Amino acid sequence: MENAALRNSITLQTPILYAPEFIYHIMAIPFKPIKMLLLLIVIFLAEATIFVTSERGNSGVLCVETEKQALLSFKQNLVDPSNRLMSWVSNGDDCCKWTGIVCDNITGHVKELDLATTLDVDGNSAAAALRGKINPSLLNLTYLTHLDLSYNDFGGTPIPSFIGSLVSLRYLNLTSAGFEGKIPHQLGNLSSLSHLGLRGPSALFYGHKLYAENLHWLSGLSLLKYLDLDNVNLSKASDWVLSVNKLPSLLELCLSYSELSHIHPLSYVNFTSLEVLDISENSFHSLMPDWIFSLSRLVHLDLRGSYFEGPFPNGSWTLPSLKNLDVSLSYLNSTLPDWFFGLNNLVNLHLRANGFEGSIPCGFQNMTLLKFADLSENYFNSTIPNCLYGFSSLEDLDLHSNDLQGVISSAIGNMTSLVRLDLSYNALGGKIPPSTGKLCNLKSISLGGNKYGGKISEALENLLGCSPNRIVSLDLGENLFSGQLTDNIEKFKNLGCVWYRIRILFFKFRNNFYIESWKDKYFILPTFYVKTISGFEEDSNLIPNAPLVFLSLGGNMLSGPIPTSLGKLSALEVLYIDGNRLNGSLPESFGSLSNLEQLYISKNLLEGVVSEIHFANLTNLRDFYASGNSLMLRVSPDWIPPFQLTAIELRSWSLGPHFPMWLKSQKNFWDMDLSETGISDAIPNWFWNLSTSISYLNLSHNQISGRVPDIRLDAGSFSMIYLGSNKFEGHLPRISSTVTELDLSNNSFSGDISHFLCQPLGGANRLTILHLGDNVLSGNIPDCWMYWPSLEVIKLGNDNLTGEIPSSMGSLRNLKSLHLRNNSLSGEIPISLQNCTVLSVIDLGLNKFVGSIPTWIGVSLSNLMILGLRSNKLRGRIPFELCRLTLLQVLDIADNNLSGTIPRCFDNFKAMVTRPSSSDPIFYSFYYGEFLENAFVVTRGREDQYNTILTLVASLDLSNNNLSGEFPVQLTSLHGLLSLNLSGNHLRGSIPATIGSMTGVQSLDFSRNQLSGKIPPSVSNLHFLSLFNVSFNSLSGEIPLSTQIQSMDTSNFVGNRLCGPPLPECGASRETMPGTEQGGGKDEEEYWFRLGIAVGFVVGFLGIISPLLLYRTWRHAYFWFVEQMWYKILDCFGSFKYLVRT
Repeated sequence: MENAALRNSITLQTPILYAPEFIYHIMAIPFKPIKMLLLLIVIFLAEATIFVTSERGNSGVLCVETEKQALLSFKQNLVDPSNRLMSWVSNGDDCCKWTGIVCDNITGHVKELDLATTLDVDGNSAAAALRGKINPSLLNLTYLTHLDLSYNDFGGTPIPSFIGSLVSLRYLNLTSAGFEGKIPHQLGNLSSLSHLGLRGPSALFYGHKLYAENLHWLSGLSLLKYLDLDNVNLSKASDWVLSVNKLPSLLELCLSYSELSHIHPLSYVNFTSLEVLDISENSFHSLMPDWIFSLSRLVHLDLRGSYFEGPFPNGSWTLPSLKNLDVSLSYLNSTLPDWFFGLNNLVNLHLRANGFEGSIPCGFQNMTLLKFADLSENYFNSTIPNCLYGFSSLEDLDLHSNDLQGVISSAIGNMTSLVRLDLSYNALGGKIPPSTGKLCNLKSISLGGNKYGGKISEALENLLGCSPNRIVSLDLGENLFSGQLTDNIEKFKNLGCVWYRIRILFFKFRNNFYIESWKDKYFILPTFYVKTISGFEEDSNLIPNAPLVFLSLGGNMLSGPIPTSLGKLSALEVLYIDGNRLNGSLPESFGSLSNLEQLYISKNLLEGVVSEIHFANLTNLRDFYASGNSLMLRVSPDWIPPFQLTAIELRSWSLGPHFPMWLKSQKNFWDMDLSETGISDAIPNWFWNLSTSISYLNLSHNQISGRVPDIRLDAGSFSMIYLGSNKFEGHLPRISSTVTELDLSNNSFSGDISHFLCQPLGGANRLTILHLGDNVLSGNIPDCWMYWPSLEVIKLGNDNLTGEIPSSMGSLRNLKSLHLRNNSLSGEIPISLQNCTVLSVIDLGLNKFVGSIPTWIGVSLSNLMILGLRSNKLRGRIPFELCRLTLLQVLDIADNNLSGTIPRCFDNFKAMVTRPSSSDPIFYSFYYGEFLENAFVVTRGREDQYNTILTLVASLDLSNNNLSGEFPVQLTSLHGLLSLNLSGNHLRGSIPATIGSMTGVQSLDFSRNQLSGKIPPSVSNLHFLSLFNVSFNSLSGEIPLSTQIQSMDTSNFVGNRLCGPPLPECGASRETMPGTEQGGGKDEEEYWFRLGIAVGFVVGFLGIISPLLLYRTWRHAYFWFVEQMWYKILDCFGSFKYLVRT
């Protein structure tokens, strides 16, 4: 808030000597001595006027009574939690002395009303913000020129349209004042306005509160110099450029986060005085318009995140005043034009994430004033050019997340002005050159995520050449450094801040900035330019000169024990040494780190006992992440820790068998992982009361018993509860609507699930993952899934559920994975599931479903990757519509009663045709690895569950049905298949000669069919083949030579007329070949065979004809059956023609 009293004391009312025309006439006098004399007189008289005015103050002139009453009426509609308006009282004679009021010192009229709320250090105003409504009594302040109500909270009310009647206003600021709705067009009546601030709260966090359907009303504000509509929804104001072009006096235009999508070209630019243009974070998806670069007076240009495409516009733009340019996140995917390197006055340049590739241009060296250069997150793939090392004026260089190769040159020692250097997440390697020690101004260096190696001690020595006290932030994580942490680490106790993994992300807004990091006070930029309405202001006092508070060397290959000297880093607040190979025990010296707040030692090889001594003085400890070690916590039963944890993760520690009683003293935790800790006790009741604000609770993979009460949590953003793989029993607990992930699997919960699903605790359930599998749940699946609209994953497999799939499950439009495997479900697969169009996994195997495979699966579920219908009672043909599922990689319809031929369009399964390019697992959980997608695949007679490598698995299993016809040659084009099982059908013909093209296949099972001919020689090309079963067919000839085939069991080839390894050699007698008869004449055998067929035909024919001749009802039934079969054949033929057309 501006100092109202100061403005009162120096206000000068229309002094004629200050009139621009008067000064102009003086300056027009040709005689220089007279000109100077008159100017001195003007200055003397002006000072005298100010003195007289300030002496008079408000003592001689009181505020106007009607305006005083208007202000009191205005106050009556306000809620003032901090009592800021305590001076606004009716018995006060002079309202000009009230807080936030500035009056005219001559007339006493109220000129300014400034009730802006001052933000605290965290950018909040809630504690002191005024609330309530705006009283129309303000209209009585007819001389009001300045109105500032910013950072208050008017509760979502619209901006009052009567403000447009305050026609004397020159300054109007309603920034983040809690207004919502449509901006009134009446503001266009404020023709004297020069400053208009309507910026809303961050749309990134709160959404858009204000909107405007057009900006036509701006045309009445011809004197406007400053316009801020950040975070105002302007998605419908498609002609905003034309409206702004009618503001010739405009100096600053701010339209970030405004949902803009159109940017018109301009044949004539009318607002050529513009100095600040911010249209960042919009979605233009178009080329950059030329008119932006014709604004020759621009000082600050922010186009960040606006999705401009294509190259910079061609031309000879100069922009001589431009100091700050940000075109980050625009994905230009082009090279920089020549004129770009002529921007010689640039100080700050941001080109992050634009798709630039190739070598880093040397044209940047022309920008001799450049201090900040961000070229990160592009595709520069060269070495760091030598010309860049000669950039002696550069203070901040960010090249992280490119594809830079090679090593850091020793010439880096020439960049003597560098304060911050970020080369992290490239492909740089080698050793850190000693010349980095010459960079005596360097305070922050990030080299993580590369291939740097060598001894960690040598690297640290090279970096600290100038002075051990200069480095504030050091990132060496995720490299190849080796060696031990020795007691010499205590020499870094004066280091300001060492870190390796937490990247500081910040969002710049005018008048303040938001830092998204682990803690604001560890912001690492030594020189940060805070964006204000007039550009950038340098602030070089953000980095305290403090001892070591943040140390991280995680994600390397450090070995050996943790040095006890770490305990001497008394100021340490955050320690990262996770993800290494550190062994031994946890030093007791940790108990000396009284300032420690966050401790990360997960994923090491630590072992031994941790006792109360280790925590003796850790009174400030908040976060303790130590999972993945073999440590044992041994404390007394009545131990009360000196800390209050918010996060504790001790997965794989030894805590049991009793439940840790010391947790009872912890009141603030939101993150707890005690999985795999050997607890075999029941959970005490007090624990459920402590965890009402939990966001992540993992007690899985223990032996915890007892019942789980209803899980009632405080209202919050989300909560994830993992209680799987224990011995819980009883009915399922109901859960709060804030739970987003729930795992109660592999327990002994019993009863039906209707109480859980149909009687939720509150509305608007946010559950996305539900895992109740591997329990003893029974009864029907209830028809109340409409209460759970956010569900993405349902796992109810391996229970005792019965009945049909309810139709309401089709209302789950976000459902991606459905597992109902191994229950006793029946009926047909419901058509309502076709509404779940994002389904990628369906596993209904091992149930009792009947009917046919629905054709809508292929039509509506285009994202399907896994379809498991194994071991049901499905009948009919395999629908040709399945061939539309190009993403399908696992199809298991074995052990049903399917008939007909195998569709010849299976080569449309593109995910089976090509080998997968990614081995990344499919997971749904916020916490990686908790909910991996899985599928059951039967190969070599064994059922295996795949999860972490599921994307590498492609399998087709049609076994044990009644399929007939020939072996489709199209199946051999499925080169990505690992397993193909066609056994137990009635396939005939030969094995296609192209079978050898399936070079990645590991299992082929064609047994128990009627295949004939020879085994194709190309099968020898299948070098990964571990199972090749062709037993019980009519194959003949020699088995092709192959190391894999020759090592297989002979049972894979019996029941044929084959020879050769692993069967006897083809030169052996026929009597010894498996599958041939011994003795007997061939002619006699053939005679009796033919006679048997003839007798059987006669008997069968009479058995069918006789009842038809004797019984009328049989005749009617027979002809009805023939007629129905004919219609089915016609239907199949029509479907086939449809597929051919599509």
